[in-house]
Amino acid sequence: MADLDTPPSSATRSTDAPWLVALDVDGTIMHEDETIDEQVAVAVAAAVARGHLVTLATGRSWATTAPVLEHLGLEPEYVVCANGAITMRRDPTAPGGYVREHVETFDPTAVLERIRGFLPAGKFMVELPDGFRLYTRGMVEWNLDNAREVEFAELLDHRATRVVVTSLEHGLDEFFGIVDQMGLHHVSYAIGWTAWLDIAPDGVNKATALERVRGWLDLPADRVIAVGDGRNDLEMFSWAGAAGRSVAMGQAPDEVRAAADEVTGSIDDAGLAAVLDSLP
Repeated sequence: MADLDTPPSSATRSTDAPWLVALDVDGTIMHEDETIDEQVAVAVAAAVARGHLVTLATGRSWATTAPVLEHLGLEPEYVVCANGAITMRRDPTAPGGYVREHVETFDPTAVLERIRGFLPAGKFMVELPDGFRLYTRGMVEWNLDNAREVEFAELLDHRATRVVVTSLEHGLDEFFGIVDQMGLHHVSYAIGWTAWLDIAPDGVNKATALERVRGWLDLPADRVIAVGDGRNDLEMFSWAGAAGRSVAMGQAPDEVRAAADEVTGSIDDAGLAAVLDSLP
């Protein structure tokens, strides 16, 4: 694993194409209080000015991703949301300037019922293909705009792009053990910083969406770089690091830092700025 003082050699890289720069949001660009360091915002703008294609690849819904783009002054051709289940495409004629280009859905009924058997006091949220969310009582730690509180039974039998489950009375290690016992199949999932579980359609993650975007943009695989700090970034690191660059934030969990080719400073040190400044 390298640090940013010794970036990978570019001797064999394509030199006639911009970099596709895929950035996680929370813990990478944005602090927990939803602020963005000026140093990071300046580095993002400078990378765009140098011709690089900077986009977001986040677990957030489109509704909570769009304001981040606006804050940064970004207008990428494609944006990956909901951990890869939704890819937005820029369309100046559409309300908000973007349309849903690719949407992956699944029926969450079986997985919701199985999880509730292990976490009867858990809190649940289901995101629908249009971005509207249904959630159960107590899901207070999430942005609940464009959402409605329902009873658990009303979460079932919908097509969904994403399911979130929280059980904050459990410690993280205990939660890992419970999730392991669940034996979740036919879905993709990642465990967050605390006891919350993010579930996507089977085989769908940030990497699958970004590879699709790379193909649409016709960019070589050695001109991609991904930066993140969470367990939902592991597949993205594998994808980017295969020929390009994968970079973990300094405060990321050990397993996340180990999965990346490079580690930068923490979000408190504006570590993303150093990554972006390292691009040609």
